[in-house]
Amino acid sequence: MGRTVVTTSIPYVNGTPHIGHALELVQADVLARHRRQRGDEVWAQTGTDDNALKNVRSAEAEGIPVADYVARMADRFVALGEGLDLSFDDFVRTSTDSRHRPVVERLWRACERSGDLYRKSYTGLYCVGCEAFVEGDCPEHEEKPELVSEDNWFFRLSRYQDRLVELIGTDVIEIVPATRKREVLAFIAGGLGDFSVSRSVSRARGWGIPVPGDPGQVVYVWFDALVNYLTGAGDRWRDSERVHVIGKGIIRFHAVYWPAMLLSAGLELPSRVLVHEYLTANGRKIGKSLGNAADPLGVATQFGSDALRWWLLSDVARTGDTDYSDGRLETRLNEDLANNLGNLVNRTVAMVRRCRDGVVPVVQQGNPTAENLRAARREAAGAIDTALRAFDFRRAVEAVLRIGDEANRFVQVTKPWQLNRNSAELDAVLAELVAACRDIAEHLTPFLPAAARRIAEQCGGAVVPTPSPVFPRSVRPRP
Repeated sequence: MGRTVVTTSIPYVNGTPHIGHALELVQADVLARHRRQRGDEVWAQTGTDDNALKNVRSAEAEGIPVADYVARMADRFVALGEGLDLSFDDFVRTSTDSRHRPVVERLWRACERSGDLYRKSYTGLYCVGCEAFVEGDCPEHEEKPELVSEDNWFFRLSRYQDRLVELIGTDVIEIVPATRKREVLAFIAGGLGDFSVSRSVSRARGWGIPVPGDPGQVVYVWFDALVNYLTGAGDRWRDSERVHVIGKGIIRFHAVYWPAMLLSAGLELPSRVLVHEYLTANGRKIGKSLGNAADPLGVATQFGSDALRWWLLSDVARTGDTDYSDGRLETRLNEDLANNLGNLVNRTVAMVRRCRDGVVPVVQQGNPTAENLRAARREAAGAIDTALRAFDFRRAVEAVLRIGDEANRFVQVTKPWQLNRNSAELDAVLAELVAACRDIAEHLTPFLPAAARRIAEQCGGAVVPTPSPVFPRSVRPRP
């Protein structure tokens, strides 16, 4: 049995959650559930990045205290746990979690002891959306960066350039997919400059964690936020596989800045950095600041959390951005879940009830007609393991769908409705179908835990109950 820490990045709370947040949360949740199912000891965590200037400005725009604003918005992210059927063990809020500030201070002092922190004056363009200095216009946000001149603390990132190339190039820090690994190595090859790790108290409006020994400065929000992984994981960080699930826009923070900070402090490095693409709306990146984001709780209320989770796992591309629409989600719900898996479970349970009074027949050893179905069942676990290791959720769920496809084909080939009701041949067909449904429930557990439970309730026992729809079809009125 292994030990695994799975983390999401922690979002700013300057706006309500959008469907892009749901993508990362569901992906990390699936990885955590899958590892638990395989017997690992898993710690999964998420949270909110409270100490950002953009949060301060949003509070000021509403005319309320920052702490009140941040608390209200953080609650919206907490609510995603129930609404999306998530299984995280911890939710770290960087402004209120009593564990967090001491961990930030310890890491700061460790970097200071290594000689990696120094003060200097700096003038540059600052993107509030990214909470980072940029060269020219920001590619992520439409607002113009602000010209900022300050005397801040800096971290000697340049000192770690060669070491980072070695660690990433040899997959000690594994970045998936490989295109993102190449991107990071190219970024490092361009030369690493030292980066600012503090802001003046006046510009931060007094919001944030004070720099140890320098009360006129607060810790830069990214330095602060990255430390949340240590805050939540605690001692687990040392002896676990450490897996970060992040979006492509923040890869340099997690694959360059964060490992350098940990090297400076003498702490264990991330094992894997798994990078997802963006969701878009009509070809444009979804984001709070752009106001084009679908509300994940609204989508889950309309279509069900199973449908939303399934779309995020089955339709979102591993490489390249994916456009979200209700219509695309509805198509996957109806074709994959209702017509394939749901129909299989319903017809199987109905036939066992009708033909065998609900008693499940025993599976026969030799059944050549079922060989393709048995192969799909036999290969599913390995296919899922391989796909999730590669951070490929589409391929993972395809292994479950293949069982459904083969089971439905098996029904069409064997035509159980034409068989003698008292025949051993019908027993064999029904037994194979129930076994397939049980396997679907098992393999579906990390992806759609609620649906997996519903299938197991109908097919998991020696006697099946009256069938009930697992995945009702979605039929929306057409305009």
